[in-house]
Amino acid sequence: MIMNGFTRDTGECVMGEKKATVAVFPGQGSQRPGMGKDFYEAMPVCRRTFEEASDVLGWDVAALCFGEDARLNLTEYTQPCIVTTEVAMLRGLAERFGFRADCFGGHSLGEFTALTAAGVMPFADTVQIVRMRGRLMQDAVPVGVGSMAAVIAEGMDADALKTALADLPIDVANINSATQVVVSGEAAALPEAENRCKALFDASRSCRFVQLNVSAPFHSRFMKKIEEPFAATLRQFSSSFDGRNAGSVTSNYRGTFHEPSVEAVIGNLVSQLSNPVRWCDNMQTLAAGAARVFEIGPGRPLRDFFKSIGVACESITGLAAAEKIFSAQ
Repeated sequence: MIMNGFTRDTGECVMGEKKATVAVFPGQGSQRPGMGKDFYEAMPVCRRTFEEASDVLGWDVAALCFGEDARLNLTEYTQPCIVTTEVAMLRGLAERFGFRADCFGGHSLGEFTALTAAGVMPFADTVQIVRMRGRLMQDAVPVGVGSMAAVIAEGMDADALKTALADLPIDVANINSATQVVVSGEAAALPEAENRCKALFDASRSCRFVQLNVSAPFHSRFMKKIEEPFAATLRQFSSSFDGRNAGSVTSNYRGTFHEPSVEAVIGNLVSQLSNPVRWCDNMQTLAAGAARVFEIGPGRPLRDFFKSIGVACESITGLAAAEKIFSAQ
């Protein structure tokens, strides 16, 4: 049976049919003080979501999200806070506006929200998993040793960039769009990486190299050492996973949809740690069957990435934005 571009029998989105409603979720870097507070105050289902996360994590998630708490930018806390906010928003949209998505995608951390939204992972398990993910990622490299930078230019060629940086301790981490690639690795090597990146472009094309405010070199070779303990964390919770709907969620590692298999999902999520986020491929995969694309989360970094491939993406970062979008229908 096919509904809105989604095959319920196989758990896979149908490509080539512009019928699906797509929900995508931003990742780390989209956090902000006060995120999700309007949903929390307006709807009991959203309050219960924050309370559920607090119960399993052992600390007040709402207080950390809504106040001026420096821990919001510490990876171990950032990751469960973002996932909680996004799931609370999604549940609120479903209750108030009848929102329902058929296919899902998420950028880096956002992939975990997407898997939760699709019913592959229970929410209570997801927030515990991403807390451990954040802790492992932070501990993989001493603070200050690793960093990341966005390379922004028209006509980006990720393969050429990778070749130019081959002998440096720097890897391509995110292939976000035709105009943005993120690199990741040793902070001390970034100045040379910047020189090489800019050398790829002639005078007619400017290239910006913007160092990111992150505490570790995510999606690089330096995350390889945490793959085994993270795999163990996923397997600790895997008895509650349901792989049947995984085919409705794009994999950052594969660039296409997950296979409807728990073991395949675990493998993809582990590989995501030290390999590039193939977001450009994820967007093309989702757009092939999308009637509408909604970005749901505390920030809206994904909207411009979709715009770069000619696809409209409606961003919902708060309740007022949601009311404006759905009241117009």
